[in-house]
Amino acid sequence: MVAGKEGLSAPKEKAPQLQEPLRQAKRTKKQVSDGFTIKAMMKNTVVKGPPAAGAFKERPTKPTAFRKFYERGDFPIALEHDTRGNKIAWKVEIEKLDYHHYLPLFFDGLCEMQFPYEFFARQGIHDMLEHGGNKILPVIPQLIIPIKNALNLRNRQVICITLKVLQHLVVSADMVGEALVPYYRQILPILNIFKNMNVNSGDGIDYSQQKRENIGDLIQETLEAFERYGGEDAYINIKYMVPTYQSCLLN
Repeated sequence: MVAGKEGLSAPKEKAPQLQEPLRQAKRTKKQVSDGFTIKAMMKNTVVKGPPAAGAFKERPTKPTAFRKFYERGDFPIALEHDTRGNKIAWKVEIEKLDYHHYLPLFFDGLCEMQFPYEFFARQGIHDMLEHGGNKILPVIPQLIIPIKNALNLRNRQVICITLKVLQHLVVSADMVGEALVPYYRQILPILNIFKNMNVNSGDGIDYSQQKRENIGDLIQETLEAFERYGGEDAYINIKYMVPTYQSCLLN
């Protein structure tokens, strides 16, 4: 079929690991069968390869509590435009906010990818971390599930935003880095999957490095920040979850 004509679409290509057995079967006139079946043990049979595991496949997003609260007008925020771009106009002093209530909700908004929700969630988190002080540490256990949910979407943009938030969270107050160590098992598995996803552009210019959107580099920076601020147990716990990580302090 010819792509581009109305009513016609290009045929979908099969996965690469499934193509080769099919080609081989056509050449030798053999039957294609699934593995671990009686048919697979017959003479004129080619066994199909396993399907893709889907480790890097994006997961669908679910409605967030942050969006519901924002649309209901429960957040004391408004959008403000100035010469440098958009920013949040807080209707109350950030230091007086109930961090146990608001900070987990803003972290829940890390899953958002639509404007203005993603902007308010991301900027709101950075503003609250900047002015939170000793209010941040007691809220850490409530932030783990929203962080895990954002990383589990496996969306490149969401992962980059979440990693930058984690880097800010670690340095936002005393003992926060150490308080995160028991939760590495929830946070680090996704980082281990995407750790080697660096763009090899050869002699070309990789603009994602200037924008700090290269996942591999961001993960390395985040793990190093975890080790620096996580205390003496941080490295061994990171190494357990990300075996290829090399210490930035011991070497």
